[in-house]
Amino acid sequence: MAWILAILQTLLFIGGAPLLAGWIKMLKCWLQNRNAPSLLQPYRDLRKLWRKESILPESASWIFTAAPYLVFTVAVLTAAVVPLVAVDLPSARIIDVFGLVGFFALARTFLVLAGMDIGTAFGGMGSSREMTISSLAEPAMLMVVFTLAMSAGTTNLSMGMDYVLDSGLVLRPSFVFALGSLMLVAVAETGRVPVDNPATHLELTMIHEAMILEYSGRYLALMEWASQIKLMLYGVLIANIFFPWYIGRDFSPAALGQGLLAIMLKLALLSVLLALSETLLAKMRIFRVQEYLSFAYLLGVLGMLSHIILEVYYA
Repeated sequence: MAWILAILQTLLFIGGAPLLAGWIKMLKCWLQNRNAPSLLQPYRDLRKLWRKESILPESASWIFTAAPYLVFTVAVLTAAVVPLVAVDLPSARIIDVFGLVGFFALARTFLVLAGMDIGTAFGGMGSSREMTISSLAEPAMLMVVFTLAMSAGTTNLSMGMDYVLDSGLVLRPSFVFALGSLMLVAVAETGRVPVDNPATHLELTMIHEAMILEYSGRYLALMEWASQIKLMLYGVLIANIFFPWYIGRDFSPAALGQGLLAIMLKLALLSVLLALSETLLAKMRIFRVQEYLSFAYLLGVLGMLSHIILEVYYA
């Protein structure tokens, strides 16, 4: 029964990611006083791309054709180990937070290799920028992991959420700093404004879009779908690590229904914050991204130090 629920949760991740992307687009259109597309438009886009013919460049190697399947598979595997509506699922015990960071790095590696494989200027530029951003974002992400691991005494996501639930509503300065750091990292890792603009096709400013510029058909559909799953993954991590209330702690229908409703509301609220920030902020210059991610790293360090000073030394 537990494994069936784990599989269903993974399918919910895969199927719900385009819906979250459609909700964010709808919110941005409302905030910008534009006509909003249908909430189901991402599903239609994926279906349209899947039906189109895939055209490969003449210089493409096996890396170019294999990368979309590998990136999508890694996104699905990552979704399988992140608690969505319930904790203590068997899939959550397979890997810890460090493995989760490794999954993100593995998908990025294949994405960057695919961008450089064709040898175009834009693909190489996007890959170079992606590696630069990742080299700054991963240390900040690891500082968040260290802070959470020191507070909960574990690197397992499910056990960490249980720790926060058992502790009750407690204001921890370390968690406030870690939350701020993770939110900044999530914006950078998912290619959102102000670090990147997922809606642009201006070559000189693209990062993620530049790496997948040569893809079409089902290959592009897999890349876009994997990107949507990654966006939902970061949203679920923020919601369920720092605000895990009402997540299911058993496998009863009432607990699972409550957990599903809670995560839907949390993601809806996070989407409002993301849409507001993308409407109010402009995309920053690529040379300013290092300052942005350095601040995220600083918040992670402050979170760890505040835990050591306030929660360990003076406890």
